[in-house]
Amino acid sequence: MARTPSTMLALGTQAPPFSLPDVVTGNTISLDDFAQAKGYLVAFICNHCPFVQMLRHELARFGREYIPQGLAMIAINANDADNFPEDSPEKMQDDARRFAYPFPYLYDQSQATAKAYQAACTPDFFLFDGERRLVYRGQFDGARPGNDVMVTGADMRQAVDALLSGQAITAEQKPSLGCNIKWKPGNEPDY
Repeated sequence: MARTPSTMLALGTQAPPFSLPDVVTGNTISLDDFAQAKGYLVAFICNHCPFVQMLRHELARFGREYIPQGLAMIAINANDADNFPEDSPEKMQDDARRFAYPFPYLYDQSQATAKAYQAACTPDFFLFDGERRLVYRGQFDGARPGNDVMVTGADMRQAVDALLSGQAITAEQKPSLGCNIKWKPGNEPDY
C-alpha cells in the first residue's frame, strides 16, 4: 500500500468550480448547489483504499453531525475505474448506500477536478469558508492503517468547529496520507 501525502494546497486558494455526477441520484452537483453554506468540505475518497476504508463510518457520522450545522460536504472519486473496477460508479453507489453517506458522492471521470484541487491521495480533504477560500487542508485525524489510533476526525472537527464559530483555524496543519490517486495512463499531474 503506497503512502502518499496531500500536496497541501496554499491556504486562501479559491475553491475550483466543478460540475460532476452524483453516483446515487444521477444529478449533476456543483458548489453553487450549496450557495448558503457556512463552509464547504470537499473530500477525495474512493472505495478500495485501506486509508479510506478505515474512516468511512466516521466520515458518514461526521457528515450527519455537521451538515445540519451549515457545512456543505461533497465526496469525489477521481480514480481510474477502468484499471481499478472497485472504484467504478456502480461500486461507488453501493458504498454510498452501504455506509449511508449523507453527502453526494461524485465521480470525476476526467480527473480534471482532482487536478484543479491538486488532490494527491485518498483521502484528501479541502475545507473552504463561506467565501470559498481554503482554510484547512490535511488529515481527518492521525489514524492510519496499523497505527492503532482510533478514527475520530479530531483534526477536521477542530477546523470545522472553528470555522462554524467564526474562530481562526491554525495554519499548522498536518498533511493527509493515503493511497495515491489512480491516474489514467498519460493523465498524471505535474504537481
